[in-house]
Amino acid sequence: MKSLKLIGLAFGASIALSSAAFAQDVTIAVAGPMTGGESAFGRQMKNGAEMAVTDINAAGGVNGKKLALAIEDDACDPKQARSIAEKIAGAKMPFVAGHYCSSSSIPASEAYADGNVLQITPASTNPLFTERKLWNVARVCGRDDQQGLIAAQYIAKNFKGKNIAILNDKTTYGKGLADETKKALNKAGVTEKMYESYNKGDKDFNAIVSRLKRDNIDLVYVGGYHQESGLIVRQMRDQGLKTILMAGDALADKEYASITGPAGEGTLFTFGPDPRNKPTAKKIVDAFKAKNIDPEGYTLYTYAAMQVWSQAAKKAGTTDAKKVMEAMKAGKWDTVIGPIEYDAKGDIKQIDYVVYKWDAKGGYTEIKGNGT
Repeated sequence: MKSLKLIGLAFGASIALSSAAFAQDVTIAVAGPMTGGESAFGRQMKNGAEMAVTDINAAGGVNGKKLALAIEDDACDPKQARSIAEKIAGAKMPFVAGHYCSSSSIPASEAYADGNVLQITPASTNPLFTERKLWNVARVCGRDDQQGLIAAQYIAKNFKGKNIAILNDKTTYGKGLADETKKALNKAGVTEKMYESYNKGDKDFNAIVSRLKRDNIDLVYVGGYHQESGLIVRQMRDQGLKTILMAGDALADKEYASITGPAGEGTLFTFGPDPRNKPTAKKIVDAFKAKNIDPEGYTLYTYAAMQVWSQAAKKAGTTDAKKVMEAMKAGKWDTVIGPIEYDAKGDIKQIDYVVYKWDAKGGYTEIKGNGT
C-alpha cells in the first residue's frame, strides 16, 4: 500500500513538473490564410514557422525557455484578421509571424500594437503597413513600390512600343501593386492602353479578355492573386490570345501551374531571389526536402521572420515586444534568406526583386540578364 502511495506521489510530481515546464513555454503565433483561396500560402507559412520553432527549440529555445506555436487562420479576411489579432494580444503572446495578405496585416497590426505584440510579416508588401509609424511592425520581404518598379523597368525595356494593359482585383495588395507598377511605367514614358479592375473571387473574365483582344494587348499586368491570374490566362488562351501575363509575388506557388496547366507557360512575375538557392538556406532546404516539403514561396521567409525575432529576443534578454523591436532595429540578423537589417519604419534594408518565368513543366526560373 505504501509503495502504491509512493508511486502515486511520484506520478503526481512528474505531472506537476511537466505542467510547470509547459507553463513556462513562450507561446508565439503564425497567422495567415490556412483556409480559403490563399491557403497555399498559409501552408507555406505554417511549414516555415513549424520548422523554425522545432530548430530554435533544438538549439536551446529563447532565453532558457522553449517555444510553443499557435497557428491562426485569417482566410485573408480583414475582420477575421483583426479578431485573431485581438485573441493573440489577449493571450499575451509576444510575437506573431503574419499575416499574408496586406488587407489582413494592416488592420491586425493596430490590435497588435495596442496589445504589445511584435508583428513581422513574411509576405505583406503594401507600403502602408510600415508607413503609419506603428512601433510594432516589420517585414522580411520588400514593398510594392519596389517590386512594381522592377516590373515596370522590365516591361519598358522588353515591351517597348507594345500595347500594355493593367488589371487589379481591388484588394489592398492587388490595387496597391498595380498602381505602383502603373506609376513607375508612366514615369518611364509608357502609357497603358487599358486600366481595368475586377473582383477577387471572380471566375468569368471573358468580358475583360474580349477587351484585351479588341485592343491588341501584348502584355497584361495583373495586380492580384494566383487563382484569378490563372483563370485569366486560361480564358485568354481559349479565345486565341497569346498575350503575356505578368504579375507580382502572389504567383510564387505551384498551385498557379495547377490552375493554368500548359497555358501558364511564359507567365512572368516578380519575387525576391529564390531563397532555396542561397547557400544560407541549404541545410534548411535539405531538412524540408527530407520531409517531402518544397520550401517554395514564403516558406523560408516565415522561417526567417522567426529567426529574426528569436535572435533579437536573445540579444534583448527578454521577449518584451518593445525591447525586442528596439534590438531588432539596432542589429543585423543572420537568416535563412541572408543577412537582414532594418530601417526605422521596420522595412528591410536589403531589397532585391527579380523577374521569373513559368515554364511548361509547372516550374519557374529567374530570367537572367533581364535588363531591369
